[in-house]
Amino acid sequence: MMDLRRPVVLAAVALLALSPGMAVASPAKSKPIPAAPAAPPPPPFEPLAPPKIYLFRGAMGPFFSTGMDRLEEKLTQAGFSANVYEFTICRWIGDRAISSYKEAPAPIVLIGHSMGGLCSIVISEMAAKENIPISLVITIDPAHATGDVPLNVERFINIFLSDSVLGGGNVVAVPGYRGHYASYDLKENSRVSHINIEKSDDIHRQIIEMVTQLPRIPPQTQLDAVPLRYLVPANTLVELWDSGVRLPVRRGDTMESIAAANRVPLWSLAQSNSLAENAQLTPGQSIIVPRHLAPPAPAAAMATPPAGRR
Repeated sequence: MMDLRRPVVLAAVALLALSPGMAVASPAKSKPIPAAPAAPPPPPFEPLAPPKIYLFRGAMGPFFSTGMDRLEEKLTQAGFSANVYEFTICRWIGDRAISSYKEAPAPIVLIGHSMGGLCSIVISEMAAKENIPISLVITIDPAHATGDVPLNVERFINIFLSDSVLGGGNVVAVPGYRGHYASYDLKENSRVSHINIEKSDDIHRQIIEMVTQLPRIPPQTQLDAVPLRYLVPANTLVELWDSGVRLPVRRGDTMESIAAANRVPLWSLAQSNSLAENAQLTPGQSIIVPRHLAPPAPAAAMATPPAGRR
């Protein structure tokens, strides 16, 4: 007897062969793994509040530290909160500065002449115990007894006369300091003395420029900050760099071309690197270049300036 079901089974098998998508042995399609979400971009840098500036006279300040009063007037005229004090009330002003910061955080700037320079370090140490940062400290021929720069100071500048009896504080930083540090010894300049070093209009101008830039500078890693120490040549204006940065030497670079490209005097480059001004450089060699608050752009740092540019 003929099996009438056989054609139906054969037809079904043929249909499956013509339709691979319906085949029983067809593997299931793997689902794509969703890509990990991209990290959100960092929030834009918001400028800090305007700094609060505390200035301190030295001993007999109303007679011998009048440059601090003139600087206070210039800062006030520029729109900053600045006040000048006697160093004798140092700790009281330090307590006020700390309380003010806790109530409304704003960059703290301390500037002191002679014993006022010592006072600036004392207040920095007081703030360190409260975990409060000090944005900028500038000491001007501070007393020999001035302590070391503590770790909470982000930027420190010392302008002094190493042969001064009344000042002469060659201030250094504590071990492990990672902030921006620059020291300027003006003993070669015969026109500068302990009682007129704080009166320089040119230094005042640069201090005001630094304070103006301070809130606009985004947080920078301090790992690349190289401390600077200079014996400023006689009859040379002081340029207040705040630290150095290491840059690689490229083929064809010379001491003179690097100084010109970064707009720094050749003597500063030579002293920063303990090299002669005509020293031969090797491509790939690391060289320290002084910088201001805003470091030079890496891409253009070693570019040779166009002809005719000074």
